[in-house]
Amino acid sequence: MRDRVAYFGVFTALALIFSYVESLIPISFGIPGVKLGLANLIIVTALFKLELKEAFLLSVVRVLLSGFLFGNYFSIIYSLAGALLSLSVMALLKRAGGFSIVGISIAGGVFHNIGQLFVAMIVVEMFSVAYYVPVLLVAGLLTGGVIGILAREILKRLAGLQAGSREPGRND
Repeated sequence: MRDRVAYFGVFTALALIFSYVESLIPISFGIPGVKLGLANLIIVTALFKLELKEAFLLSVVRVLLSGFLFGNYFSIIYSLAGALLSLSVMALLKRAGGFSIVGISIAGGVFHNIGQLFVAMIVVEMFSVAYYVPVLLVAGLLTGGVIGILAREILKRLAGLQAGSREPGRND
């Protein structure tokens, strides 16, 4: 139990740090809403290290805290829609089996953008924003792939740490 609480705390802190770092990166892709998605690295990792309800809670906490700290009301709404749809799809693919971490992350990146696009359609009350779909799909594929590769490597190292860990004070 203590391990799960510790993981949750570390994941929350890392997600907020990555959100902050991303807010400082002056990269503009020329398209509103396209970001690297660094904090999603932590969400993908948590999906494989925590229980599903904890991963969902982490995602919501990350969106709310980073929105209040580094964004605004609209950024919270857009991010929450993208995050919940993304995590739902990733959880379904993980449960179905047969998908790699990279594949699951790519689907998450794509559906994160789709969730945000649906909110944009509702907010502006017009479907003409759908012309962003091709660009957002490509962006989701690229960023989801990079995040998936990084998450796979992190999970390998976490497994190595757990396999090599010993109880403090034991001299086996």
